[in-house]
Amino acid sequence: MLLNLLRAIFFVIIIAVLVVNLSLPSISGEAGRENFYAILWSGLGLAVAAFFMDILTPKKSLAALAGVFFGLLVGIFISWALAPVLDMINEIYHIGLNDTALQAIKWMMGICICYLVISIVMRTKDDVRFVIPYVEFAKQTKGSRPLILDTSAIIDGRIVDLYQSKLFDAPLIVPRFVLNELQVVADSTDRLKRNRGRRGLDILNEMQENPIIDVEIDDTVIPEVEEIQGVDQKLVTFTKKFNGRLATTDYNLTKVAQVREVDVLNINDLANSLKVIALPGETMEVKIIKPGEEADQGIGYLPDGTMIVVEDAKNKIGKDIVISITSSLQTSAGKMIFGKFEEYIQNRNNKK
Repeated sequence: MLLNLLRAIFFVIIIAVLVVNLSLPSISGEAGRENFYAILWSGLGLAVAAFFMDILTPKKSLAALAGVFFGLLVGIFISWALAPVLDMINEIYHIGLNDTALQAIKWMMGICICYLVISIVMRTKDDVRFVIPYVEFAKQTKGSRPLILDTSAIIDGRIVDLYQSKLFDAPLIVPRFVLNELQVVADSTDRLKRNRGRRGLDILNEMQENPIIDVEIDDTVIPEVEEIQGVDQKLVTFTKKFNGRLATTDYNLTKVAQVREVDVLNINDLANSLKVIALPGETMEVKIIKPGEEADQGIGYLPDGTMIVVEDAKNKIGKDIVISITSSLQTSAGKMIFGKFEEYIQNRNNKK
């Protein structure tokens, strides 16, 4: 929106300057015909060239207001430095432009240069520090740090729901090597892996089309990352370089990232922390599906997949029973609830 407004203002200023300068007596008369066309074509040519250079520039994020002022100052300085060049060209090649025509062309050039510099700063504000030390308009460590997605987080798909709920607003980055791994999984001869890979590609496409989610496929080539073997190790190093946070559902990758002192967001941990805590002594209904590993144990599942281990329920397979919760275990790998079949509660329910 801000870029479109900038483009509209740019064209209005260009047209206004052209109209004012072309209406001057020294330009609009018969004697000033050459100057008239010089101003007209140079102004239109510079405007069109600046516009197309802006359109062809890859789109990134909008810049802060400080970036606009910085770009304006740089544009004015460049225009001031190039102004004598126009005078020199006019004298050397004997073009014959008068002072009014030269002044008009300088105005057009200055406007186009300021427009281009502001546009470039707005699009590449995160990289300004690499060109000009100590100048930075959007420091990633202040505010929302980017989330680096691994293959498991993309295939899991819950990251889309988290952003739909506006719980997160940090930009998402998918490294090129993660996308390549996802494509390899999608091309696997194993049907299960192939379906998981295709699901991941569909979810990634959904995120790109979602206006709420800011996701970017990063093609940056980092020598330190390219030299590493293994996607997990590449992810950890890549996240460190970008000063971001690693988003995953892989338990082992979570532990490796923590050892390497990389901030990691395990989606399973987040999901578990949002679940209603099962307190000891509470009761719940569960259907026993299969026997457990220990004697007299029965296994059931909640709708979200949480495993329920019930004592004294091995002979209740296939039945809906009421249990009393004894404890719960919550880890990055998932959640388990332990309970005990209460005979008197079941008998009471049967009597009802």
